[in-house]
Amino acid sequence: MTDTPTTDRPGSGRFDPARRLRALTGVDENLLDRVRYERSRYTALGGVVLGTSVIAAFSMWNFATEALGRASFLAVIPTAIWMLFVLNLDRWLVTPQPNARRRAGPLLLRLMIALVLGAVVAEPLVLRIFATAVEERIRDDRNRALDQLRGNLLRCNPVPSQTEATTPPGCGRYVLSFGSTPGGQSDELAALRSDAAELRKRVDRDTGRLEDIDTQVRDECRQFIRNASTGLLQRTSECIRLREKARDYRSTHRTEENERRLATMDGRISKIEGKLTASRGTFLQARADGIEQRLAQERAKQKEIGVLERMRALDELASGNAVLFVGIWLVRALFVLLDALPVLVKFLSSESTYDRMLTIESNSAVKIHSESVRLEERRAIADIEIAENAIEQEVRRSRAESEAAHREHTAAMNIRVRQAVNSLEDELRRTSAV
Repeated sequence: MTDTPTTDRPGSGRFDPARRLRALTGVDENLLDRVRYERSRYTALGGVVLGTSVIAAFSMWNFATEALGRASFLAVIPTAIWMLFVLNLDRWLVTPQPNARRRAGPLLLRLMIALVLGAVVAEPLVLRIFATAVEERIRDDRNRALDQLRGNLLRCNPVPSQTEATTPPGCGRYVLSFGSTPGGQSDELAALRSDAAELRKRVDRDTGRLEDIDTQVRDECRQFIRNASTGLLQRTSECIRLREKARDYRSTHRTEENERRLATMDGRISKIEGKLTASRGTFLQARADGIEQRLAQERAKQKEIGVLERMRALDELASGNAVLFVGIWLVRALFVLLDALPVLVKFLSSESTYDRMLTIESNSAVKIHSESVRLEERRAIADIEIAENAIEQEVRRSRAESEAAHREHTAAMNIRVRQAVNSLEDELRRTSAV
């Protein structure tokens, strides 16, 4: 872009981009016409101001799209507002000020404002540059959080093995509610298995003892002896005694009844085990559904990645990687420097002829204004003095007229008194003559 001596004045019908850029620096074109060789300097400074506002607009666009979770036309509104705000703020910061070199306070204030504004503008751009690593870190963190939640739900909702199940420590917000649990049937099954085990031991012991007796009966009853009186073969007395012993053992120890009881108990155990298996399957399915519902709720909360979450993830990435930490802060420093560049270019450069002329004109305007104020003050004082003199003359005139009227009234009264006295003397003379 080249600067031309032409100016974009109203009614000229020409558009001068250089003049538009210089307008962003707040210079007075009429004063700048006297030092035309400095136009390029302020044109370039206007380009820097426009560039920083464009960077700020891009930063706000990234911030708005990340906050909304998608690119939307609504993001254009804050982007445009932020761009105009930064543009006008930078314009105010670089606008030439008379006697600026003599005041360090405003310079430091403007530099501080530029640095803070640069930090605000830089953060969304840094997040955009490292978006891939940040989003990957956030996804990993979310997956770890879901895995931890699933593990806590499984640990805090075990399959109940008894009616009164104790809640593991630290499971206040991880306990799920279920309509029914297999804990009661587990207690019944455990008690029934214990009774069956004791009964089985007794049956096994009695059965073993009875088998020994039956073996003795079989061995003894294979032998026959001849009856001396009849000459016939018959069982021995020991065989008969052992058979009686076996019958007595069966009757006293109730072996058949115990075996029937044991068979009944085994049948009940098998039935309860079937019910318990079905109940446990129902419980496991209900627990899986409850866990999935909680995980779905957690995923719904993690639907969009917020700006604060991105900043936290970026800090975590930087804290664990020195190279990444240095890179992030270098990028931040770059964007802060770019946004503070108009102020740095303006106030760290040497004083220009335009600045000196502006200071001279400002001082001259101050003097002219002071003299104008003094002139107006003198004119006002003179008007007041004239008014005071007029009032004093009016007072004197009124006082003289009042004194003259008083003297006339006194003279008239004296004349009336003398006339009255003379009339009285004449009346007295006439009276005395008669």
